[in-house]
Amino acid sequence: MTSYQSNPETLESESTSTDELINEIIEETNDINYVEIIENVIDTLEQDDSAMVSQPSEGGYRWKFKYGTVEVYVQLTGRTDEDTLTVWSAVLKLPAKDEPKLMRQLLEMNASSTFESRFAFIENQVVVLATRTLADLSAGEASRLITIVATIADNNDEILQSEFGVA
Repeated sequence: MTSYQSNPETLESESTSTDELINEIIEETNDINYVEIIENVIDTLEQDDSAMVSQPSEGGYRWKFKYGTVEVYVQLTGRTDEDTLTVWSAVLKLPAKDEPKLMRQLLEMNASSTFESRFAFIENQVVVLATRTLADLSAGEASRLITIVATIADNNDEILQSEFGVA
């Protein structure tokens, strides 16, 4: 019968190579290319070759594309965990008719049908908005945020404009 004994030098080098492999896998996982992910999602959603990208002077990236009857904006502030992915689309200009009723309807929709997005106000407009830090953000989550904002905005812009259009 053969007995096997561990060679301490072999065990140490195997442990080191395993640790190096784990660190390499972690680094590869952390190196998600958000710019590529965003551009791939936009390519699947945009219509009429409407997609445009810019790099603002403050850094990061900003995209704009047409989806149905709305324009969707995507902003990536950088590539660190503290940076953010923000997606928004305007659905109604303010002031609007019967604003108290509009506010109530938007709050109700925020509670029941906007998923990770929400209705908000930016520069005298009602927008559909979603924002998330990049920490632990997966490619699927980034894709979902963009898709949700585009879909909810396109599904609601004409309805809100017809009911609450310019006062």
